[in-house]
Amino acid sequence: MSKPAVPGAAEPEFKITSILVPLIAIISGIFMVILDSTAMNVALSKLVVDFNTDLPTIQWTVTGYMLATAAVIPLSGWLSDRFGAKQVFLTSVVLFTVASVLCATPNSAEWLIVFRILQGLGGGFVMPVAMAYVFRLSPPNKIGQVMGMLGVPILLAPAIGPILAGWLVEYHSWHWIFLINLPVGIFSLIFGLWKLPATPRKEVAGFDLPGMILGPIAFAALSYGITQGAESWSSAKTLGGIIIGAGALIAFILVELKAKIPLIELRVFKSVDFSFSIFVQWVLQFSLFGAIFLLPQFLQQARGFGAFDTGLTLFPQAIASGIMMPIGGYLFDKIGVRWLVVIGLTLVSGAIYQYSHVDLTTESSDLLLPLIMAGSGMGLMMMPLNSHLIKKAPQDLVSRVTSLTSAMQQVINSFAVATLVTVLSSRVSTLITEKNIVITGPADMQKAMLAVAPEAFGYTFRVMLFIAIGGIFLGLFLRRGQHQPTEEGSKHEVSIEALH
Repeated sequence: MSKPAVPGAAEPEFKITSILVPLIAIISGIFMVILDSTAMNVALSKLVVDFNTDLPTIQWTVTGYMLATAAVIPLSGWLSDRFGAKQVFLTSVVLFTVASVLCATPNSAEWLIVFRILQGLGGGFVMPVAMAYVFRLSPPNKIGQVMGMLGVPILLAPAIGPILAGWLVEYHSWHWIFLINLPVGIFSLIFGLWKLPATPRKEVAGFDLPGMILGPIAFAALSYGITQGAESWSSAKTLGGIIIGAGALIAFILVELKAKIPLIELRVFKSVDFSFSIFVQWVLQFSLFGAIFLLPQFLQQARGFGAFDTGLTLFPQAIASGIMMPIGGYLFDKIGVRWLVVIGLTLVSGAIYQYSHVDLTTESSDLLLPLIMAGSGMGLMMMPLNSHLIKKAPQDLVSRVTSLTSAMQQVINSFAVATLVTVLSSRVSTLITEKNIVITGPADMQKAMLAVAPEAFGYTFRVMLFIAIGGIFLGLFLRRGQHQPTEEGSKHEVSIEALH
């Protein structure tokens, strides 16, 4: 990282090329993890056939991965402080890569689920550790530009994943969904060992055992319970997950507030700016993830698109995001986060408004403009808001803050999907009743779904639009603020010289 400025001395010019190789190592690791998590959904129906099992069983390859990821995220900050971010990041990449190879080998669904959980344990560390790492590599006045580069794979991978996975599953084998991670993982490891600067370990006095037990239980159980809410909010699985997760979360908060060396530093919520900013991030996350999730469902369920065609249709959104991400980072360094969030959510809201008018004649070409709008809005504001949150926290708590925000994003993503599925399902049932559609069998149900799908999806998009507009209003109150120093004073932990 940059050295602290000496009073009266000119600040040395920073060039992005000075940290390009470390960024490549980090970005390739992130891209691998996100690509794999999105690609898996495409292969489920094929796996049901190959393993001669049912969908609820094979769905655990996704659920188990998600729970493992949610469980380890709270540990990432403490481990980074204790053992160094470089060691934790590279270890997680190795674990994810080895687990990916194992995922390509099983001949039973049960073993695939086990290996996917192992994959999740590795993948869960990558994002929060990478964000804290990149923040440490960046001088304070260039954080937006550097974080903007980090955001490119975060939005590109979900679009490329279904296209690549659809092609591999349809024309080759589902095994390649996992095997393609091997060269990427090796690439990230080699570049990381070569050029990632070692971060100094912190003296972590004490071992927060209660927090290490309660944190993973809280976030994993909440994610599971909320995800099950997509099927039924009153089921034993949903209520059990939410009750256990909420109870563990309350106990976790109480333990962390009293701990001398907490696993996640919750005292940052004493800052009104930080608390308000993270609330805005939750609203933004709900809007973005909802838009990313819901439109593909319409294309596949109502319009009959395959996974491959759906991925191709959504690709302009990824391209727009990738183009706007560095621009958003550059503008963040110049003007702060407020207007980027306002303009970004306005673009996303405009896209959602157009989505709310889809029908059974909607073609890929009809969605080109709103997809570009949505992608541009996402690219403009997503990483700037993350950067804003990190800047609001003291520098010595960066790794703990990225753990906190990543863990909560996991829960918000689950909540967005479950809520939208609930709204959509409820609207479908209401419309079927209102239209007096008689259902006597599966064939009638399929016809009924097609008959009411455009109205049901349109209604759900309008619900999302209301939330996004609320986010625009909240964004107007974001303040640029100043970077928060450590208790010992503002200082960076890694010098640029360490990169060479």
